Amino acid sequence: MLVGFFDAMRAARIPVSVRELLDLVEALQAHLVFADMEQFYFLARAVLVKDERHYDKFDRAFAAYFEGLPDVERLSEALIPDEWLRLEFERQLSAEDKARLQGLGGLDKLLETFRQRLEEQQKKHAGGNKWIGTGGTSPFGSGGYHPEGIRLGEAGTRRGKAVKVWQQREYRNLDEDVEVSRRNIQLALRRLRKFARQGAAQELDIDMTIDHTAREGGLLDIQMRPERRNAVKLLLLFDIGGSMDPHVKVCQELFSACRTEFKHLEYYYFHNFIYEAVWRNNFRRMSEITPTHQLLRTYGPDWKVVFVGDAAMAPYEITQPGGSVEHWNEEAGFVWMQRFVSHFRRLVWINPYAEEHWAYSASTGLVRELVQNQMYPLTLHGLEQGMRQLAK
Repeated sequence: MLVGFFDAMRAARIPVSVRELLDLVEALQAHLVFADMEQFYFLARAVLVKDERHYDKFDRAFAAYFEGLPDVERLSEALIPDEWLRLEFERQLSAEDKARLQGLGGLDKLLETFRQRLEEQQKKHAGGNKWIGTGGTSPFGSGGYHPEGIRLGEAGTRRGKAVKVWQQREYRNLDEDVEVSRRNIQLALRRLRKFARQGAAQELDIDMTIDHTAREGGLLDIQMRPERRNAVKLLLLFDIGGSMDPHVKVCQELFSACRTEFKHLEYYYFHNFIYEAVWRNNFRRMSEITPTHQLLRTYGPDWKVVFVGDAAMAPYEITQPGGSVEHWNEEAGFVWMQRFVSHFRRLVWINPYAEEHWAYSASTGLVRELVQNQMYPLTLHGLEQGMRQLAK
């Protein structure tokens, strides 16, 4: 069974090896878990998955593989001797509950009916008033309501047990292939952090306050310090219009996350490729422009530069003077990009298209070469790679 389970993990693109499979087998042989699907889930995840970004893939693969297999917990409970069940039930019942049990004919009648229903039931059931399941009014099951009942399993209001654990998908935002949102973009951007205490002293320094107060013989001497902030300076340049229109939403999410994470943030727009001017207000892009030379003079080499665009255009827009589709550019676009690469120490290009599609556009290859192969897809994994490059 574990070989098939191992194949399911590999099919889900989880990087597991035979060594980890053997470790899992050894753990089972040592009886670390037995007849408990929930414990096996946690054990298998701990042994097979080494990076939290694969947790969501593991949950989906685990659920798909074990779908339809017998419920180990249910079988084990069905094999428990009657006297054990009786003692457990009586231990959990209050005097009032024992009195109400008489409404079903007493504990013996309840256990007999429970065994009959378990033999008759052929599938999972939720809701209703007869079968063993969750969320209903049957006397048997979990998460429902009945005055004289037997709880079976841990579902319903006792959340987080057995299959519920991997169906919760708690780690979907960590999946490297998940659609990016503001939240997981922020998680990726946090790799580009460099904290420093700068500016006015507005934060209470508890350690120094205690030290100075002690030096003053117990007379309170409050000490302040500058707030600890992310000192990274980020320059964002967004391709806007045309083929970038379908990516407006994800670019908005990226911009919003950057504004949250970085105190020192500047942004500008361009169309298709960088030329002699950029702009801040797209509605006034013809009248309120900023010369690109001004950017190179204003922002020092220590600024981190991120271009965001699909890099999909006619190759001549990059290689030829006058190649821009909006105006006549005296110098070719690649000349301006070379100036950026020479001036700034760290520069990356984030592409909203998946990496497997880049080969279909000749211009994408040109742009990738110009930025010294520092082009990354706009996915969680791609952003993390880009931030690591910028943080070097």
